[in-house]
Amino acid sequence: MFVGPLCEMKWESEASRLVEPGIEVLPEGCIAHAISLTSPRDACCSTAVSTAFRSAVASDTVWNSFLPSDLESILARADRPVDFSSKKELFFRLCDKPILLDGGKMIFSLDRSSGAKCFMLSARELAITWADTDSYWRWVPEPDSRFSEVAELLSVCWLEIRGHFKCKMLSSKTTYAAYLIFKLSDRAYGLGHPLQEASVELGTESSTSVVCLQSSDMYAHMHARRSRVWFRRGLHWRRRVLTVNESQEADDEAKEAAGRVPQLRNDGWMEIELGEFYNCGEEDKDVHVSLLEVKGGHWKIGLIIEGIEIRPKK
Repeated sequence: MFVGPLCEMKWESEASRLVEPGIEVLPEGCIAHAISLTSPRDACCSTAVSTAFRSAVASDTVWNSFLPSDLESILARADRPVDFSSKKELFFRLCDKPILLDGGKMIFSLDRSSGAKCFMLSARELAITWADTDSYWRWVPEPDSRFSEVAELLSVCWLEIRGHFKCKMLSSKTTYAAYLIFKLSDRAYGLGHPLQEASVELGTESSTSVVCLQSSDMYAHMHARRSRVWFRRGLHWRRRVLTVNESQEADDEAKEAAGRVPQLRNDGWMEIELGEFYNCGEEDKDVHVSLLEVKGGHWKIGLIIEGIEIRPKK
């Protein structure tokens, strides 16, 4: 049977009415609720789907779900009021501009991709051995720091830095890592050898590693050990070449710290990972973080500590 142009047009019109409508026809509240069950990163990506999604993503329903449930009590501890016109603006305000808490003792922010809570303890809130002895450490203002003062190492042969966080401060069911935030002065010395011991403990679980705060000092020391050392014979100093075992020991020590060397941050400070842990949500436990070099008796100079930061492990 012949089907003319008019019949074809009629068939196309009927078929178009049989096509199922897209998700865009759902109420904006339904779309917003669905997006709120994802993550901040997914929410931002979903704006490319349609104008309906872009509108839904802007709603407070979405961003309120990404904000911590105890945010109100955290903001009550802020040194300055946090202004915002929407929950979305508040979320990104806390991601991009961390806030000071408790009289400048701590910094709080949010992880942009997950919304997990991040905290940083100031150097004043850490337990630093001999930090109040003027001949070993001094407390000074630092223009690049968000805290009012930082700890600068003058000279010690016993480096011991400890801090702790309450698990209830952090986001549950999240893997975190702890980082020492620091700088090195122009006269920094002795922070590359011996290597430092870092650890993170949560209950009976612990993560221990060897780190190097000053990689240039470490490699200079290794180079000197590989080439020659001085020894005394009578009244004269002589040089000798390292034995095969001594050279191998130097190589092994360098390799041991290869994965844990400082990384430069966008804010001009350096950071080094001290360890990681999984926070399952047991609020009554503490996270203990430490950095030690107490065995060698070697003098160290020029470490500037801003604090210890805990944030989600990427």
